[in-house]
Amino acid sequence: MAKKIIRFGVIGCGLMGKEFASAIGRWCHLDKVDFQPTIVAACDANPAALEWFTANVPGLERTFTNHRDLLAAGNVDAIYCAVPHNLHAELYCDIIAAGKHLLAEKPFGIDLPACEKVMAAIAAQPNVLVRCSSELPFFPGGYAIAKLVREGKFGRIMEVESGLWHSSDLNPDKPINWKRMVEFCGEYGCLGDLGMHALHLPLRFGWMPSTVAASLLKVVPTRPDGKGGTAPCQTWDNGTLQCRVPHADGYDFQMTVSTKRIAPGHNNSWFLRVYGTALSAEYSTKNPKELRLLPYTPGGPQAWHVCDVGWDSAYKGITGGIFEFGFSDAILMMWAAFCDELTHGRNGMSQPLHCATPDEALQHHRIFTAALRSHRESATIRL
Repeated sequence: MAKKIIRFGVIGCGLMGKEFASAIGRWCHLDKVDFQPTIVAACDANPAALEWFTANVPGLERTFTNHRDLLAAGNVDAIYCAVPHNLHAELYCDIIAAGKHLLAEKPFGIDLPACEKVMAAIAAQPNVLVRCSSELPFFPGGYAIAKLVREGKFGRIMEVESGLWHSSDLNPDKPINWKRMVEFCGEYGCLGDLGMHALHLPLRFGWMPSTVAASLLKVVPTRPDGKGGTAPCQTWDNGTLQCRVPHADGYDFQMTVSTKRIAPGHNNSWFLRVYGTALSAEYSTKNPKELRLLPYTPGGPQAWHVCDVGWDSAYKGITGGIFEFGFSDAILMMWAAFCDELTHGRNGMSQPLHCATPDEALQHHRIFTAALRSHRESATIRL
């Protein structure tokens, strides 16, 4: 099969930049796709970060320490950008203005005004595809729940719970990093860093809250500064939002959205629970093979059905369906969805779950801005 080659530049060569490069290395796992990404350029302000790309990325042609030099080089079609939140508005706007397609890390700006700047840049370049990184909904259980929602299987929605929890920051001796500093991460803290994962599918389903009541928590007040002293932790560790959501069918339901950096025993657990009058469903990456379903007919039994889900997501692959799906597979699926949409357009994609959109990123900024106000005022905020 002849494949469309998409030439990528990577700006920000840290953890997630390496994950993207690894996904390209595993592209042969995908079966019968007619697009192929390749990394031809990499950029990081820290030259040492480029060494891994130079050593491990076949086809890499050039490296840069200034993103504008990469954009001016003219040999890339699209960019993956993974940089601290305070750099999002400047870099994303520069990339879009240069006419490069963009898959960029959440939260699409350090705050709502920064996100609005990115949205203005997108409006000025309507032929540029821009999407927000959010890979966890591509886990088979999340993908299955999305299908059930699209098909209207739940009846009247009563309640939804969605979140992302991890516990790596439970250790008070973990040195401080930029995610603890307001000037780099923003006032949102855990909300901005983790929230797109929790809100991607609810916003895709049209479940935009009408009200938000937030409880935000700082657990560890100071951390080692790496210089023999300590530094204050300025951003929120954990956040829980209680939301009222209007449904298109004319009723409201309750939605709980939680993002936690300190959730003991959880190692990046993404979950989605949807409870309805005809069907309820639960899935968590903590038990990635287990999908729980409770179908119900009036007067019938209420019994949870537990089934294993295998390697079954957006795109078919050479991996057998009986085997387990993991984080690197979710990254691969997200990238396939981006390349599919770039190659064929939204309506021509081979499956319906496209990457998170800028409009969804803007919506989640509005939710988190309301959450900050809710916490400050101890009030429920109407959006």
